[in-house]
Amino acid sequence: MSQTVQLDQPIPAFTAAATSEITITEADLQGRLTVIYFYPKDSTPGCTTQGQDFRDRYDKFKALNCEIIGVSRDSLRSHERFREKHGFPFELIADEDESLCKLFDVIKLKKLYGREYMGIERSTFLIDADGVLRQEWRKVRPKGHADVILEAVEALAK
Repeated sequence: MSQTVQLDQPIPAFTAAATSEITITEADLQGRLTVIYFYPKDSTPGCTTQGQDFRDRYDKFKALNCEIIGVSRDSLRSHERFREKHGFPFELIADEDESLCKLFDVIKLKKLYGREYMGIERSTFLIDADGVLRQEWRKVRPKGHADVILEAVEALAK
């Protein structure tokens, strides 16, 4: 899978394991707006804040016929615990082989305490009801981000 997502183009084919023992494919995104957000790691402060903000606005997203999906490289088991602990009403994809991360080009060189490593750059993508990528946000800061995404969904839903 060498291709990556492009703005104003349909999302390429993918298959991914998610919480609730389901598999999500690009075909599942048809017929509604979808927000896919990539985050570095379950149960870390920024990722928890980001997930909670989407959770707290979930009813507003659903009212606009929009689904939210979170993605990280954590295992399904880790995702299920994270999701249950914080009451996330949306699914989390376990992208342990990084195939979805590579498709959305979110694996970047990061630095922490002087150490360099390859990790997920916090990023969010808005896909329309036809499965076409309409907006992307990269190098996202968790605080306030869900409100920015909700505004974009409201604009696209009109």
